[in-house]
Amino acid sequence: MNDLAESVAHAFVRAINRQDVDALVELMTAEHRFIDSLGNIAEGREKLRAGWAAYFRMVPDYTVAIEETYSDGPVVAMLGLAQGTYTSDGQLKPENRWSTPTAFRAFIEDQKVAEWRVYCDNEPIRQRMTKGA
Repeated sequence: MNDLAESVAHAFVRAINRQDVDALVELMTAEHRFIDSLGNIAEGREKLRAGWAAYFRMVPDYTVAIEETYSDGPVVAMLGLAQGTYTSDGQLKPENRWSTPTAFRAFIEDQKVAEWRVYCDNEPIRQRMTKGA
């Protein structure tokens, strides 16, 4: 189970790195839960389709670099770096680039991501957003 769970979690990250909302949704269970680093919860594929699409408009070059992966049955933990460029107008300005260490916890069910939880410091992107970029 560990290899399969890790494979699904890494496929999810690859879809994120391509900003491929359709692939992300395809990898989600119908009752998928997304929990951000502040504890906010979004549930359901279509709600998450809209959420990811909006995030990729705000950070169109968002990527995740995974450095370590740990798994135990259906649970996969990944450590790495998240980065991107915040934009409010579609222009990617170098001064709006940010990066932050991050961790993700994926719960895999029936070869799909049932839950995706993010643990990271949101301050780097918040700083860019408050500058009115």
